[in-house]
Amino acid sequence: MHVGTPEPDHLSETALPVDEGILGPRYRAATLGMVSLISLIAFEALAVTTAMPTVARELDGLRAYALAFGGVLATSIIGMTVSGRWSDRRGPAPAMWTGLAGFVVGLLVAGFAQNMPMLLAGRLVQGLGAGCLSPALYVIVGRLYPPSLRPKVFASFSAGWVVPALIGPAVSGAIVEHIGWRWVFLAVPVLALPAALGLRGALRSLPAPSDNASDAGTRLPDAIGASLGVCLLFAAGQERGVIAASLLLPSLALLIFCGRRLLPAGTLRAARGLPAVIALRGIAASAFFGTEAFLPLVFTQQHGLSPTWSGLAISVGAIGWFSGSWYQGHYATISRLQLLTRGTALMVLGIGIASCAVFAWMPVPAAVAGWLLTGLGMGMLYGTLSVLALSMSATHEQGRNSSALQLCESLMVATTLAIGGTLFAALLDISHTAAFMANFAITLVLVVLATIVARRTRADG
Repeated sequence: MHVGTPEPDHLSETALPVDEGILGPRYRAATLGMVSLISLIAFEALAVTTAMPTVARELDGLRAYALAFGGVLATSIIGMTVSGRWSDRRGPAPAMWTGLAGFVVGLLVAGFAQNMPMLLAGRLVQGLGAGCLSPALYVIVGRLYPPSLRPKVFASFSAGWVVPALIGPAVSGAIVEHIGWRWVFLAVPVLALPAALGLRGALRSLPAPSDNASDAGTRLPDAIGASLGVCLLFAAGQERGVIAASLLLPSLALLIFCGRRLLPAGTLRAARGLPAVIALRGIAASAFFGTEAFLPLVFTQQHGLSPTWSGLAISVGAIGWFSGSWYQGHYATISRLQLLTRGTALMVLGIGIASCAVFAWMPVPAAVAGWLLTGLGMGMLYGTLSVLALSMSATHEQGRNSSALQLCESLMVATTLAIGGTLFAALLDISHTAAFMANFAITLVLVVLATIVARRTRADG
């Protein structure tokens, strides 16, 4: 299916019976179960960010603070790689239940941790589980829902992130203050298990895996190598000068070497068609999250906003993301290629405006409006790329390609944040403005590159 042509999912949607939407009788349990799981994963990720300073202080683990976050991302790469190929060969059910078990066990270990090494062990297991869950959920979408409903399903996935993004940090702070930080970890399994049970019927109804599924290995050594590269990147971000450079260069080499082997051929050069779709996911996500990482600090240091108001300003991006995703899933009457080109254009405009917040003369409301535009563009892109990756994949390739889509995002975001953090630390003593602008220059280059790659997602050129 070519990106630039009208697609069946746009043309046939009105022909579906009213009760056959994503919340119709046939799909309701699966939709609610998947969205609930995604919301819980999102809440946990955002809540831990708020709770971790207290956790590290009580467990005397400030030195391992960065690894508590980087380790989860690193092991999720292994989980994604294994899950994608496993889902192709045996269907998504084994990968999903294994991922759920790992996620829950990791949370329980972290919640009952008596020291920082035990907490880190729990976080690593949790990352494996979460990484295993994500591609399995995408394969469920590809095999359970018709093409006409997939944009709406991915829009609902984005909705599953919005509420946690808006209330997660505040709820987490209240839990830490009034109940205890352990419940940030322990409460999620209580809710995750019932949510997953709603998927049992849907998983049983899926057709048997195709005999065409590849018997090739899971490329586990490459996944472990990429995971190690991510850990080295986070370690480099904690160092300065020569030590940082000595860690950064080999980690980047390791990521490029292993990432090239984990991703479809042509992804690193954004070859036309599916490789460009996967590359665009990584590039756009890097631009978005690379900007988001430093924007709260800009609002606080350059404009004197309190942490609360700075957080509220950033949450506008989540609202924009949800709106863009909902538009692509429910109201868009244009082709997928047009959604991508317009989404990247909005991101260029939005990041350009938001990055001007480094200057005192830039009004904060104008910068926030820029961040809203960035989120709107990202929302239009994100669901569209997920739909395209499934539509360009044979049934026996959906797991592998869904895994590649998420692997590319994880690897590129980690690389961008590590390079940006190292550059920020190097320039901070010279000028705060220069340190911020160097990072925003990177994200602007990335998002301009995204506008070029978006046009390559059409396989026929």
